[in-house]
Amino acid sequence: MADLTPRAIVAELDKYVIGQGDAKRAIAVALRNRSRRLNLAPELRREVLPKNIMMIGPTGVGKTELSRRVAQFLDAPFIKVEATKFTEVGYVGRDVESIIHDLVESSVMHVHDEKLRELESRAEGLATEKIASYLYQQTVAPRKRTVARRQSALSPALQSSLGIEASPPAGKGQRARRALPTAHELAELGRLVRELQLEEQLIEIEVAPDEGWGYPDYGHEGEYSGSGSSGEQAEERATPARPRRRRVSVKEARRILTREEAHKLMDFDQIVDLAMDRVEERGVVFIDELDKLITRGGDRGPDVSGEGVQRDLLPLVEGTTVMTRYGPVHTEHILFIAAGTFHNCKPRDLIPELLGRFPLQVHLESLGEEALYRILTEPENALPKQHQALLATEGVEIHFTEEGLREVARLAALLNSRLEDIGARRLHAILERLLEELSFNAPDLKGEHVEMDAAFVSDHSGRLVSDQNLARLLR
Repeated sequence: MADLTPRAIVAELDKYVIGQGDAKRAIAVALRNRSRRLNLAPELRREVLPKNIMMIGPTGVGKTELSRRVAQFLDAPFIKVEATKFTEVGYVGRDVESIIHDLVESSVMHVHDEKLRELESRAEGLATEKIASYLYQQTVAPRKRTVARRQSALSPALQSSLGIEASPPAGKGQRARRALPTAHELAELGRLVRELQLEEQLIEIEVAPDEGWGYPDYGHEGEYSGSGSSGEQAEERATPARPRRRRVSVKEARRILTREEAHKLMDFDQIVDLAMDRVEERGVVFIDELDKLITRGGDRGPDVSGEGVQRDLLPLVEGTTVMTRYGPVHTEHILFIAAGTFHNCKPRDLIPELLGRFPLQVHLESLGEEALYRILTEPENALPKQHQALLATEGVEIHFTEEGLREVARLAALLNSRLEDIGARRLHAILERLLEELSFNAPDLKGEHVEMDAAFVSDHSGRLVSDQNLARLLR
């Protein structure tokens, strides 16, 4: 983030989200302030708190997409949660503190994977040495012993004439010495492994007990330290598991042993410290559907604890200490971004204390016909491009004309105005219905070229809805 200016952040978001300039600018400034704060003196840094953001707007206008794209290029712990997943303390459901637990877990895994990539080259070299040793003992050594036995069956005179050094006979009960590889033999086997010439060769390796899990158990007590009684956990820790033997290909052995060697090179305490520091200093939490926590006087429904969840969220957003299995986490400097449609309510219906913790409120606009057309044509991951790529795998070429895409945008805007307004999600529904028959028959249409123009859209628009009056209106 230190290299991304607010203008660069907005430009990056413009590649995937059309319009909504106010929301993009607010997010860009908030994220930039995160990196600015890290450059302050420690005394002042503690006093600068993040300005939490609340995004208000109808569904399908880009709130969730903005959070997804921020998560992709943000080098910081990030988690997206839905407010409806949580209940007030005392009800059956998730506690709001699990947000921080999940954020910490995500950060630890992210740092762990970073360290794996950093150590991959060194760990792979150590794994190659191990594989070469396994290959020697299981393939080369048996052959050398077989040759030695055949040579020992020759008479001493014949051995002498062939230049073979006669070995003394093994005494009774004397075990044959294990064949030791020479440096040249190991180097040659290592070369073959590195050049991928023995990928399908089967070998038997010893695997650490935790190889299948990938992330170590740090052994902290608490809610997230695992299941079972404390006595059972202590007994398990006191009795170390033995390595398992597996018969795998060289290719699979490289993957297993590389990760195992990387874990041996890691300092897991350092990983946890770095992950916890990132959460406290740069963590970002996106809370969706915040408006669903508002329970009005005449409402009836299963969620009777909406206001209680708001009160539980308040200390989390304001700043508190949450105990996790890795240690305490202070939430004062975690950035919270909330979003909601607020269709049947207003932000002021939230409890005042929580509303005051989101000082920046940005409104996202509904999408008109022109905005819907831009969504079909401008983003790097535009829906028409996705459908073209999918059908191309079947050998079917489809071309979207400008007139065809404008007709799709017109239908989407009309349906949003006549039915429920679901924003850009309407484009997904329309394109899926328009291309349903083509997608179904694609395996039989290899080599075909389909032109999706205004006529194609008009001919297939009747399949969009079952209401005959609306179908006539669309035509």
